Amino acid sequence: MRITAFHSLTAFCVLTFFVLSHLAIAQQVDGFQHTVIDGEPSLRGAAIFEQSLWITGTNNSVWVSQDGGKHWHDRSVKSSINNDFRDIAVFDTQTAIVMSVGSGKQSSLYKTTDAGKSWQLLLQNQDAAGFFDSIAFWDQDNGLLMGDPVDGYYVVKRTQDGGKTWTRTDKVNLPSLISSEAAFAASGNTLIVGKDNQAWLTTGGKSASVYHSNDGGLSWLRKSVPLYRSTGTAGGYGLALNRDNDLFVVGGDYQQRDKSYPNMALYDVTSKRWQSVNSGEHGLRSAMACNTFACIATGKTGSDISYDQGKTWQPLTNLKSNNTGYFTLSANNARFLFAGSEGKVAVLTIPTE
Repeated sequence: MRITAFHSLTAFCVLTFFVLSHLAIAQQVDGFQHTVIDGEPSLRGAAIFEQSLWITGTNNSVWVSQDGGKHWHDRSVKSSINNDFRDIAVFDTQTAIVMSVGSGKQSSLYKTTDAGKSWQLLLQNQDAAGFFDSIAFWDQDNGLLMGDPVDGYYVVKRTQDGGKTWTRTDKVNLPSLISSEAAFAASGNTLIVGKDNQAWLTTGGKSASVYHSNDGGLSWLRKSVPLYRSTGTAGGYGLALNRDNDLFVVGGDYQQRDKSYPNMALYDVTSKRWQSVNSGEHGLRSAMACNTFACIATGKTGSDISYDQGKTWQPLTNLKSNNTGYFTLSANNARFLFAGSEGKVAVLTIPTE
């Protein structure tokens, strides 16, 4: 197994790597560090815990770096099922849960406690109509799982024991479905959690909505959001909280990725309404993440950056020309982690001074 790693700046590129079994070593430089994962899987899951970086995708792919992206190790799940892991929750450098998507038993959860050296099947969907979309955890014990509607309402399940057992939220505690409403397992950001037992999930399919729970997922309310919603593949794709805990939703239409349309909205706590954000409307944005210094939104066709916590935006142009956009994004205060098509991974360090 092999990965090729390289780093790039706006004006020049440094290419230094030593290929070993299951890893590559690259010289550290400022700016973007680009990596291409062996086999070039489609990557839609990304998570960071301190220096521990994790990415997931098709063909059972799980890759882990324990040094901020300098070395990547293949920790893929060994399974008779060809899993497409589109979300991941990381709790420490050794412990993580990955979520596979697909109809019926294709949707599943696996857990590792040894940094991916071994995996345990935690949950497998037994409903033929079921399809997992996203997971999110407050801590190692308490978390939520969201899936496509079964029996006429969204599957929202809660665990209080680290995923060993799950309880589905009752239908009476979820809003009725809107005609043509759908959820998109595009980036692992469809469902997020916040402080004080708060949680949010976003949907699309001519509806463009955000659901909110303030009781740990036991009950939910829905609000319409001002995103592009003219087709069945349009609407909300990802959610994010900035440094000030302001809530953002990003989206668009994956069948019209390059079209100019409203692709970002912010929840105004004063008016208790969603309002459009002028992000430049540069097509579909499927993921967004913030740290203390910046917010970034990304989609396959491009990325945008804000240095004022999402008030104003500009194109992120430092990316290598053929790596302009990604499917998913994660961040901590040290770095941003991008992952996308054809095994493309990038790590960006934002200067703090």
